[in-house]
Amino acid sequence: MTYLLLGLALFLGTHSIAIAAPRGRERAIARLGARPWKGLYSVLSLAGLVLICWGFHLARQQPVLLYLPPLWLRHINALFTLIGFVLIAAAYVPRNHLKARLGHPMVAGAKVWAFGHLLAIGFLRDTVLFGAFLIWAIVAFAVYRRRDRKAGRIYPAGHLRGDLITLVIGIAAWALFAFWLHGPLIGVRPFG
Repeated sequence: MTYLLLGLALFLGTHSIAIAAPRGRERAIARLGARPWKGLYSVLSLAGLVLICWGFHLARQQPVLLYLPPLWLRHINALFTLIGFVLIAAAYVPRNHLKARLGHPMVAGAKVWAFGHLLAIGFLRDTVLFGAFLIWAIVAFAVYRRRDRKAGRIYPAGHLRGDLITLVIGIAAWALFAFWLHGPLIGVRPFG
């Protein structure tokens, strides 16, 4: 569990700099330059992600069951994950209503993904992993939305074309991951 916790601290800590210390981030970018800052940020994030994966793998070897969720929550998790993938797609597709309304659909997608997994899986390792991501996403979304309101930021209006592209990309990415990649990469086949 140590590597998992260290990875979460490094990955989510790196992703929390803009939340907790936006002026410090701006000063670091000014001092280092944008490209070196992005490089350092990427290296630290990647190191955190590797530690999360390694730590999660190690934690699976000594499972600790906290609760036994009912089987139907797996189906609910599939729906939450599908919504999460659509929200993440909305972060990248221009001029869609989700981006216009939420402002930060990727963070909202992380919230939905983490919450669904918390409902469906009752092991300690999963509770630590998805609970940490859920808490981070709740805080990040609230902070980012508050900053947007304070700055008077308005996102470009959404259009039907952007919505359709978002849905197609989100659903296709979800299906690819759920049916083909989740098993080989994560070690669990969500649909048998």
